[in-house]
Amino acid sequence: MTASGSLRAGRGRSLPRPVRVLVAKPGLDGHDRGAKVVAAALRDAGMEVVYTGLHQTPEMIATAAVQEDVDVVGLSILSGAHMTLFPRVRALLEEMGRPEVLVTGGGIIPAEDMAALQVLGIGRLFGPGTPTSDLVEYIEHWAAEHLEP
Repeated sequence: MTASGSLRAGRGRSLPRPVRVLVAKPGLDGHDRGAKVVAAALRDAGMEVVYTGLHQTPEMIATAAVQEDVDVVGLSILSGAHMTLFPRVRALLEEMGRPEVLVTGGGIIPAEDMAALQVLGIGRLFGPGTPTSDLVEYIEHWAAEHLEP
């Protein structure tokens, strides 16, 4: 936080409020340790984090994102269904009037699928072992460029 009470963001810019992030585990994948580590790291960085828990449908995730008025949706997908789940959440957010929400996330996603998802409007995706500081920095830089002061 700066002396004026605003939050610091990437590239020295200030944000008027914390970034609101929804972390979700779509599908049948039952492993959520990584999602919980990410949620804690984002919270420790000063972001407001909502964790939806396991076994969420894309509809549940998009609805929660709209209800919680989040800026970012982070999906953790280890099941191999990333080419279906990321675009579905993106499409639902657009249908619900929230096309500006960043959809990002991670999991076991081949590089060629990461590139294909980015063409579809998905943000940067992260693989296993990525330092949480990389996620924090990415979201802070995105927020500095996209959130209203």
